[in-house]
Amino acid sequence: MASQGPLGLERLIRAWGYSMAGFRACFKHEEALRQEVFALMFLLPLGLWLGETGVERALLVVSLLIIPLVELLNSAIEAVVDRVGEERHDLSGRAKDIGSAAVFLSIVIAVVVWLLVLGPRYI
Repeated sequence: MASQGPLGLERLIRAWGYSMAGFRACFKHEEALRQEVFALMFLLPLGLWLGETGVERALLVVSLLIIPLVELLNSAIEAVVDRVGEERHDLSGRAKDIGSAAVFLSIVIAVVVWLLVLGPRYI
């Protein structure tokens, strides 16, 4: 039987540390995440201000938070592919392209949500 790691609060504290290390690494190495964080600094307060109900605010904010979430996953995929080997391979390129497509789709989702929530009011 494998030895168990820490439990309870210690496990949560370690998990928090690992998560923050992941955020820092992605922020340091991925220009796209830095751009998305910069956009969020402007758009999140705007979404909270423009949403008239709690549901509208939630839709506007969550649709934006999906973008860096997917970017983190895409960056993880790219890091693993790069770790496996630097030589070009069709499957490596496909994995990176699919991750990029997921980021693009998350941006489309945010734009559609913002248009559906705010469009009738402002257009």
